[in-house]
Amino acid sequence: MKAIVASDQAAGLAGMTLTDRPEPTPAINDVTVQVHAAGFVPTEMEWPSTWADRAGRDRAPSIPGHEMAGVVTALGYGTTGLTVGQRVFGITDWHRDGTLAEYVAVESRNLAPLPGDVDFTVGASLPISGLTAWQGLFDHGHLEAGQSVLAHGAAGAVGTMITQLAREFGAHVIGTGRAGDRQKALEYGAHEFVDLGNDALEDVGPVDLVFDVIGGDVQKQSAAITRQGGVLVSIVGPVESRPADGRAVDFVVESVPSQLREIAQRVRDGRIRTNIGQVVPLTEAVTALTSTERRKGKPVITITT
Repeated sequence: MKAIVASDQAAGLAGMTLTDRPEPTPAINDVTVQVHAAGFVPTEMEWPSTWADRAGRDRAPSIPGHEMAGVVTALGYGTTGLTVGQRVFGITDWHRDGTLAEYVAVESRNLAPLPGDVDFTVGASLPISGLTAWQGLFDHGHLEAGQSVLAHGAAGAVGTMITQLAREFGAHVIGTGRAGDRQKALEYGAHEFVDLGNDALEDVGPVDLVFDVIGGDVQKQSAAITRQGGVLVSIVGPVESRPADGRAVDFVVESVPSQLREIAQRVRDGRIRTNIGQVVPLTEAVTALTSTERRKGKPVITITT
């Protein structure tokens, strides 16, 4: 099969090439999926799991990518709940070869059925962004109607999901980003926007929930304006700055089929829309993914048409 492989951590994105790799065989409780479209998170090149298995053994060169939508082509021993020919989407295991390939082997428990009226490209753009927003807001942030949410990176793939889900559940959303992100953040539902390059974050006032995707000084400033009893949720590693009278949580997103179904249903009925950036075929993906231009939205690679 054709696949993109990353050669080593030092090379990063520049070490990706399109090559031939053996088609994966499904293990116990796995399925093999013919990938129709795959999402990509550029920071994968910095994740330890991209370069080592769960025992810490080197597994380079590895196939990156962990979001996908496709069709089940084979079942591993003991696999239940899915059938050959079924449309599915979800997140693959961090420590195994990923989705920038024509086929991927993945545990069936990580996948949800993809409704027939949801395009594969849309399906591939949803899992990490949608589940990150859902789990941060509800599982870890315990968001309630009427609360205020400070959504950093509000024009990005994750930020636009945070904004839409928080607003749907009755929150007041304050988005942040660069000056050029203002219009997009507002279009996706932010009630207010803070230009981190020119506006003072401390002027926002106390907020109930901070969703941090930046870290550093921005996290420190955000912790300082978190309301007493509020929560700072982060996806950028261990929280270094904690609210004085609240909670701080950092987490790694998990593939939860029931939540994937909730997200897909919201896309189907128009309550949320995905934020897709560049869409390119697998044959052009290396050039697109190694570009130094700032990405707008989730990059999606189409693999099987």
